[in-house]
Amino acid sequence: MVAARLLRPAARLLRPSPSIRPTATFQRVSAPTASRWRTYASENGPKEMTVRDALNEALAEEMEVNPKVFILGEEVAQYNGAYKVTKGLLDRFGEKRVIDSPITESGFAGLCVGAALAGLHPVCEFMTFNFAMQAIDQVINSAAKTHYMSGGIQPCNITFRGPNGFAAGVAAQHSQDYSAWYGSIPGLKVVAPYSSEDAKGLLKAAIRDPNPVCVLENELLYGLSFPMSEAAQKDDFVLPFGKAKIERPGKDLTIVTLSRNVGLCLVAADALKSKYGVEAEVINLRSIKPLDIEAIVNSVKKTGLMMAVESGFPMFGVGAELIALTVEYAFDYLDAPPVRVTGAEVPTPYAQKLEEMSFPTPELITEYAAKLLKV
Repeated sequence: MVAARLLRPAARLLRPSPSIRPTATFQRVSAPTASRWRTYASENGPKEMTVRDALNEALAEEMEVNPKVFILGEEVAQYNGAYKVTKGLLDRFGEKRVIDSPITESGFAGLCVGAALAGLHPVCEFMTFNFAMQAIDQVINSAAKTHYMSGGIQPCNITFRGPNGFAAGVAAQHSQDYSAWYGSIPGLKVVAPYSSEDAKGLLKAAIRDPNPVCVLENELLYGLSFPMSEAAQKDDFVLPFGKAKIERPGKDLTIVTLSRNVGLCLVAADALKSKYGVEAEVINLRSIKPLDIEAIVNSVKKTGLMMAVESGFPMFGVGAELIALTVEYAFDYLDAPPVRVTGAEVPTPYAQKLEEMSFPTPELITEYAAKLLKV
């Protein structure tokens, strides 16, 4: 794996879609030019911003107001980040605060944990969370447990961030979802942004939080543009952890999902409306841990039906936990057993057609929903 990374090409990115709802069709194309990253509509009111730029803006704003914040990771400085999330930050803040590391996740993650224990607020970028497997001991045994093991005396303010989950054309070792892995660990907070507002608000909240936080971004969302409200454009904009967002209100079916799957579920909800007249409510979790159980229960009370959609493996996954919690807290309101749509129980294939069959699609979500609704 290390040899492959030493010889890796420029990061694969998808061409930004004119729609804010991604589809399951993938194209292997060159990265967008820098001039296409910002597509602001005007100085006043909502404007468009890519997820990549929203993350970049969040980092810049937090580094500006807090000198304790610094960024460390592979290619974050001179190369402007493998996915250009840290573009321009080296020039703005200097080499002491935007630091290129060797290819040693365990090493630089451990360094960041040590810096956090010493009172700094590091942002540790993994080129992908697949590579964070090399550093999982530092993330879990050092960062997540220190506050508890010190009797509440020693906080560990550290943000682990980078691409997570389903990517395109990068095969089994570079395209898997770690939401359930990190969500199962006491002491870690875990968030998964979908839109640009999610990305900016959750990353800023993560940097300010005294606890270790995993910000699980998605590679296929980086180049997509989303509306940014006037509130989100301000430098004091943060999103609270543990608060989900209803992306699409509905009365017939509750669809609970996260990250890139939010867009797929919105497409499926539109299809359900046009084909069957069904109004599906789509809940964007935003925060995996803590989890907004109240939002899920309130929705199920209204709809009576629940579907969980994620791109991780089916066994012991986020979808399984969502269904378990729904049954525990809202069983009496369910009109049918909840269902889940997940990634396939298989290492991610490299072949494009097999890859497309291994993860949720709007068509698959619509099919499962139709069976649940008996339409």
